[in-house]
Amino acid sequence: MEQPADISHTVVGTWRLVSFHVETEGSNEQQLWEGWDEHPVGCVIFTKDGRMLALLTSGDRIASATADQLIRSMCAYSGRYRVEGSRLSTIVDSAWLPAWVGTEQPRTFKRDGDTLSLMTDFQDHPMYPGRRTRSVLMWRRE
Repeated sequence: MEQPADISHTVVGTWRLVSFHVETEGSNEQQLWEGWDEHPVGCVIFTKDGRMLALLTSGDRIASATADQLIRSMCAYSGRYRVEGSRLSTIVDSAWLPAWVGTEQPRTFKRDGDTLSLMTDFQDHPMYPGRRTRSVLMWRRE
């Protein structure tokens, strides 16, 4: 993916995770991601040459947790990204979830100074049966 030169500066840099919640389509309902606490930890890095890497974890992870508990409290992926208007799409080449590898992960983004919000599209998700949800992540530039 070739990165448009005039837009790359919008997201390029290292961003620290501030908040992570889920919104339900058609309501004002917001909730924490299933199994996550109010203090997530993580960063996302966007390079000038169009690469990104994201690592997110719940803030309350403990070493004695089971592997299943630990995998449910993290997200990590990388790939080539492009920006088109207010849309950012990543073609995933490495991920904590093998099903993501080779997929395109689109996000809507909004930049306000040193704050960046990223939102997934509303979608069906097995953790929230019968509801369409989207993830909303807030980041602050480091």
